[in-house]
Amino acid sequence: MSDDPSVYDMHIKLLMLGDTGVGKTCLLLRYAYDSFSPTFITTIGIDFKIKHIHLDGLKVKLQIWDTAGQERFRTITVSYFKGAHGIILCYDVTDRDTFENVRHWIEQIKKYGEREVKIIMVGNKCDKHSLRMVSTSEGSTLASEISVPFFETSAKGNVNVDEAFLKMARDAKEGIDRRTKEDEGRASESSLMLDGSGKGGKGGKGGCC
Repeated sequence: MSDDPSVYDMHIKLLMLGDTGVGKTCLLLRYAYDSFSPTFITTIGIDFKIKHIHLDGLKVKLQIWDTAGQERFRTITVSYFKGAHGIILCYDVTDRDTFENVRHWIEQIKKYGEREVKIIMVGNKCDKHSLRMVSTSEGSTLASEISVPFFETSAKGNVNVDEAFLKMARDAKEGIDRRTKEDEGRASESSLMLDGSGKGGKGGKGGCC
């Protein structure tokens, strides 16, 4: 398999979503570059990182978009829902408001996201035990209610970061594979219908003349 980054078998677009300050950028930098900065990083509008991984024998190019969570950037965020195969919905376990806003973001996904987009929910900053405001069981319960996988992560401690992104990538790939098979099936059915009508037309014409 080629190590050339310009050669890949599948392209997957992922979107980081959630309130400002939950650590979306830190999670992305940890996953993409295995780096962490303790300095608060505010994303202005939209940024993205590229990560190449091997998944089920394929070389996959992950294009991961990092969105701003501030209200004034919501319209920019909305435009980037288009074409996203997977969404990593983040909250901060030390900030209850960000957890309560998960339902708001789910409504945004339902309104603007692709019909079969895959979602995982991530409770970030799980290393801050003394500051925790949202329990693991609360996160797990909400994830069950909205039927999405759930991880608690720490970008700082590198806890469950690779596991969360890998799960997201795998779910997105399975969704792409299923849609591809469905499209191929519909194309095959259409081809058969056209072939059948074509043969019938020729037969009818021959009988008449």
